[in-house]
Order: sequence, then C-alpha cells, then structure tokens
Amino acid sequence: QQRTKLMSGIFITFSGNCKQALMFYQACFGGEVQIESLESPLQGYSEIPVISGSLLSDRITIHGSDLVHNEGRQIGNYMSIFLPCRDDLERNAIIARLAPEYVGIRADEGLALVEVTDPFDVRWVLGI
Repeated sequence: QQRTKLMSGIFITFSGNCKQALMFYQACFGGEVQIESLESPLQGYSEIPVISGSLLSDRITIHGSDLVHNEGRQIGNYMSIFLPCRDDLERNAIIARLAPEYVGIRADEGLALVEVTDPFDVRWVLGI
C-alpha cells in the first residue's frame, strides 16, 4: 500500500474562472491539473463552477475553487505568494510566463525581491 505524500500549498478563491486560472498556472509551472466540478450550473455563475481544483507541480502546489465565501471575493493587498528562484535568469523566465506585461521590469540588477501581478489579480513575490 503506497502512501500519498502530504504537501502544503496555496488555496486561492476565484470567482468563476478557477479552471482557466489553474490551466494558466499549469502553462507557467508545468504539472498536473485536477478539477472537481458540480454536475449542473449554479445561479450567479456563467459556467459550471469548480468545487475544488489543484495544480500539482514540482515547483508549487495551488488549490482553488470558484465557490466564494458569503462576504464575496475581495482582492486584498496584504497577501502575496512567495516563490524562490535560483537566479535572475530563472526569475525572468517565470515573469515572462506569469505576467508578460512586466517583462520590461526584468530584475537583472540583482534585486532580492520582485513583485508582479498575474491576470487573475494574484500577487507574486519572486525572490533570489
């Protein structure tokens, strides 16, 4: 009997675009996307919402859902996802995939931290 490795990750509440977001992150980081959706549409959602979705990659684990809390989804500026990078070259490659509009802000100057926001309003802090 094989045991599954337990791994912590990030949980992000999306508002109707969880599947698209996880597919986007898969294009950025590789890995496998797993999606569990409802069987029929819910009022207030244009598509069948994702109950639980995950991206499992060697680099990062992201969990998400389209089902928001009663108070709704609010984008906060108090939370960012930290991702360590080996060097400027790797960080610039990640910036190009996560947030192409930031490519001009390359961190070739050896900055310790660079922050970018992806198309799903998630903030990333990329460190060396």
